[in-house]
Amino acid sequence: MLDSRIDHPGTRGAMDSIDLVIFDCDGVLIDSEPIASRTLAEMLQGAGIAISAAEAHVKFTGNSESIIAEMCRREYGISDVAALFERWHLHLFEEFARSLKPMAGIAEVVNSLDRPKCVASNSTMRRLRNSLGKLDLWGAFEESVFSAEAVSRPKPAPDLLLHCAERFRAQPARCIMIDDSVHGVAAAIAAGMTAIGFVDPADPRPGRRAVLDAAGAAAVATGAGELTAILENVGGRL
Repeated sequence: MLDSRIDHPGTRGAMDSIDLVIFDCDGVLIDSEPIASRTLAEMLQGAGIAISAAEAHVKFTGNSESIIAEMCRREYGISDVAALFERWHLHLFEEFARSLKPMAGIAEVVNSLDRPKCVASNSTMRRLRNSLGKLDLWGAFEESVFSAEAVSRPKPAPDLLLHCAERFRAQPARCIMIDDSVHGVAAAIAAGMTAIGFVDPADPRPGRRAVLDAAGAAAVATGAGELTAILENVGGRL
């Protein structure tokens, strides 16, 4: 069931008032988060940390790598996080090359848009090129793919989203941010944009729709089909 806080006037004029559609990457465009959680858990286990893939998924998903690194230093006492992360990245990128796929149905959503669009991710550009960059979806954005490395503060700060709006000369109030994390929703709200929450139907974490709704998302979509329905009508709200 779609969230009711966005008006639904029908498809007439849908999206006409939107200057820019911004997509998060991991967990929205690509089904990368289970792979990242599993491989990170394996690296931490190798460092003597008792953590499962499921626990890593709940704990780390949605955070920038700089924040994850600080969590590993502070909570697990890992001194050489850089070396651990380098081993993780090599393993992760190998797994991406073997098994990474777009989120089901998301390519159709992206390709159907007649608005400017871009990607705003807390991932590094190295990771983005080794994940999204290996899929056809990368070309759909005409290389308008932005990493948190471009700004001083990652999501949940608004910096990256405002950077995207500036690059496209778009008014923040006429921008939509689609994100699967509370951090992304918070960043959109702080930037003065409309936040749409996205839930992977296969996400093992319970209550994700309620979590994103409570964070302030104007609508929450479970899967690409619901996202399409929201985007067809979201223009009536702005």
